[in-house]
Amino acid sequence: MNLKKLFLILLFATASIRAKANIRLPDIIGSNMVLQQKHKVKLWGWADPYEKITIKGSWNREVYEAMGTRDAKWEIELQTPAAGGPYTISLQGKNSLLLENVLIGEVWLCAGQSNMEMSGNWGLPDIQNELPQAYQRELRFFHIAKTTAAFPQEQVQGQWVVCDSNTLKTFSAAAYFFGKKLHQQLGAPVGLIEAAWGGTAAEVWTPDSVVNNDPVLKKAATLIQPSGMCPYMPGSAYNGMIAPITSYAIAGVIWYQGENNTDAAVTYRPLFTALIGAWRRAWGQQLPFYYVQVAPFRYKKINAGALLREAQWQCSSIPHTGMVATNDITGNVDDVHPRNKHDVGLRLANWALADHYGQAGIAYKSPEYKSMQVKGAKAVIKISGAEAGLIIKGDSLAEMQIAGADKVFYPAEATIQGDRIVVWNTEVKKPMAVRYCFTDTAIGNVSNSAGLPLLPFRTDRWAFPGF
Repeated sequence: MNLKKLFLILLFATASIRAKANIRLPDIIGSNMVLQQKHKVKLWGWADPYEKITIKGSWNREVYEAMGTRDAKWEIELQTPAAGGPYTISLQGKNSLLLENVLIGEVWLCAGQSNMEMSGNWGLPDIQNELPQAYQRELRFFHIAKTTAAFPQEQVQGQWVVCDSNTLKTFSAAAYFFGKKLHQQLGAPVGLIEAAWGGTAAEVWTPDSVVNNDPVLKKAATLIQPSGMCPYMPGSAYNGMIAPITSYAIAGVIWYQGENNTDAAVTYRPLFTALIGAWRRAWGQQLPFYYVQVAPFRYKKINAGALLREAQWQCSSIPHTGMVATNDITGNVDDVHPRNKHDVGLRLANWALADHYGQAGIAYKSPEYKSMQVKGAKAVIKISGAEAGLIIKGDSLAEMQIAGADKVFYPAEATIQGDRIVVWNTEVKKPMAVRYCFTDTAIGNVSNSAGLPLLPFRTDRWAFPGF
């Protein structure tokens, strides 16, 4: 063996030994990241068994120590200060790592299907208008690559980046407008983690054990229509895209999904309730969940959209949740992807600012049905969230229907009396039920004084064929 060949062998062997000894981090932990402020945040990764690791954050002089386990893993909790930065985090073991341009602020997970995934590359004019001033040093993105797995994983593929005219083009538009508003109002850095996949049903984002151990949810999961563009097995996206980041501290979740659950709309309430509960258990905290009601759309299965929206509204009774209405900003009922993501993001942000951050003076709740009282041949509908009165956009109130005991609905005439709507039709002598925007394609025209749309509702619980 000549000396040159021996040298190469020793060089490769040394490199191999060093590679095995290196401290390693998951992609979610890296330069440009945002850590949740005033929180015990967890850092974790891999190292040699019993390798000693020291960690320092430049925001203070405290030195933290961790040690690799027999399984070659390590983790540690660091106390973060109030919002600020940029900072560095140094890690020293058998090798050294330096994480740079780290900010401390507010971190939100932005998840769902294609309406959350829609970005500037979809030709959204609101994003095109943002590009000239897109650079925002304290707004950071982490886009999780689409991944599925049969079991919970420990790693996702992605990279923290600063918001600019290039990174904004490929990031969720709804999430961007949400994060931009939070940053402006809170004066703190904001980190947004996008986990979205067009065409996915909520089951794939829910741990499979949760779905499979519930007979109702398990049966509903069989109705998911497989496609060549997205997964359909329960838990598959959760395992690949959510489970790996559940140790990363976040402030809360915004959610934009539901269109692919319309075939089993009546089971969406228990399903989404189970999803929220599972995610909260995974993070070990009562995460706020703010979500978007599906927009008017001409679904193949009639009444599927109306019932799905009702199920979403019912989920708003879960503590620390809030729903954004979209029945006034859809524009095209033949497009399942409303292009106005600007107002969606702002409405989500207002929910977070008022409900989670406690900022006063923000209009964030849509008015909603409270009660019905029959007076002769008229029904009087009491609306909550409209203390300053209701407003009709246009000449007359649209999409209101009334029925008697025969369950035949007629277009209703209506007048507004403060926070009440008086409804009637001469064909209905004794009203039994009133519905507002309770069809798949109904676009509403009633709002409160703040301009937030009245949520779709029905006062009856009559069955729909096929559901």
